[in-house]
Amino acid sequence: MSARELVVLGTASQVPTRHRNHNGYVLLWDGEGILFDPGEGTQRQMLHTAVTAHDLTRICVTHLHGDHCLGLPGVLQHLSLDAVPHPVTVHYPAGGQRYFERLRHATPYHDVATVRPEPVRGPGVLAGAGDGLPFTLEARALSHRIEAFGYRVVEPDGRRMLPERLAARGVTGPDVGRLQRAGELRGVRLEEVSERRPGQRFAFVMDTRLCDGVYELADGCDMLVIESTFLHAEAELAEVSGHMTAFQAGRVAAECGVRHLVLTHFSQRYPDNAAFAAEARRAGFAGELTAAEDLTRVPVPKRAA
Repeated sequence: MSARELVVLGTASQVPTRHRNHNGYVLLWDGEGILFDPGEGTQRQMLHTAVTAHDLTRICVTHLHGDHCLGLPGVLQHLSLDAVPHPVTVHYPAGGQRYFERLRHATPYHDVATVRPEPVRGPGVLAGAGDGLPFTLEARALSHRIEAFGYRVVEPDGRRMLPERLAARGVTGPDVGRLQRAGELRGVRLEEVSERRPGQRFAFVMDTRLCDGVYELADGCDMLVIESTFLHAEAELAEVSGHMTAFQAGRVAAECGVRHLVLTHFSQRYPDNAAFAAEARRAGFAGELTAAEDLTRVPVPKRAA
C-alpha cells in the first residue's frame, strides 16, 4: 500500500444497497491509520482490503447517525479480539456521549484493548506533534440535523534540500542531517541550501449543508473527501435534510483550491456514480476527481511543486 492513501470501505448514504456498503473510510498516513465514520459492515469490508485492526490508530466519527457509526461496536470489539497492542483514540461529537457509550459496550465481550474516548467539544486542534503524530488533527463544526464535525489533517511545512547548493557549500554526508536539525552548520544556513516544502492537507466532510466549516476544512487541501448525497435537481431536498449536492461539492473544491476531490455518500436513488462526477465538473472543478466506489484505494496526490 502507498504510505498515504484513502481506502474506501463504503459509499452509501442512509441505507446500504447491493453495490454500496454503509460508510467507512481509512486514511493511511505514514504509519497512522484513521478510520472515519464506521457504518454497518465495516469489519467485513476491511476483510476485502489490506487494512487490519492493527493498522488503526484513531477513529473519527462525524456524527452519531446510524449509517456513520453502527459499525463502531464491531470495530472496537475487533481491537480486543486481535489484541491490538497500541491505544486507539476515538473522536466523536460530545453531544452524542450517551450514544457513544451504548455503542462502546453494545454487547458483553472480553474488553482488553486500550480505547481512549476523546469527545469533540468544539472547533479546533484535537491532536498533534505532542501526541506523537506527524500531522495536526483539527475539527470544524458542520450544519446537519444533529451535532456534527468534519475533520482535517494538516502536515507542517518542511524543507526540501537542494543537492547542487549543498555541494557548492561543501555540505555532504552526515553533515546534511546535522544542518537540518541545527538550522546552521559552519556558517551555512539551512535557508541557503533548501526551499520550503508545503505540508500536505486532507479533509473529511460528511452530512452537512453548505456552511463556513465546509470551506475551512476544504481550504488548500491535497485531498477532500466530501458527501454529495444528491444531484443538483434535488438541491431543495438536500438543504432540508442537511446534505449537499455534487454540484455544491464541486464548487467548494474549485473555490478552495482542492487538488483531488473524492465524492461519496450517495443516495440509493442514484445507481450511476458517473452522474455525480459530471455534475462536479459542471460546477467548475478541474482537478483530479474520483466518484468513490466501495473497496477502491485512492492515493493522496504527490506533493505539489
